[in-house]
Amino acid sequence: MGMDKQENGELNGKELRVCKKCLLRDLNEGELFQTVQAYVERLEEDIKTPKEEYGRRLGICKECEDLLGGMCRICGCYVELRAAVRSHYCPAVKRKW
Repeated sequence: MGMDKQENGELNGKELRVCKKCLLRDLNEGELFQTVQAYVERLEEDIKTPKEEYGRRLGICKECEDLLGGMCRICGCYVELRAAVRSHYCPAVKRKW
């Protein structure tokens, strides 16, 4: 995998390289997870969902029939990213959070 544009950081004491120009198909599963986690960790506190609420949202998503491979089948987002932003909400017609 070639990294077109990267940003260096740290996650759990390990150096983390976040590719800003890669497609998901270019990342292996571990890199994808690290990229998602790095995004959530780097969100500014004023827009970030509080930790307890984030966990509650993800718990609801895990029980949803529209969750498939970490993605919402309604809108196509990765639920861990959507749930991490305080102002975002469940895209279902009848919002679950």
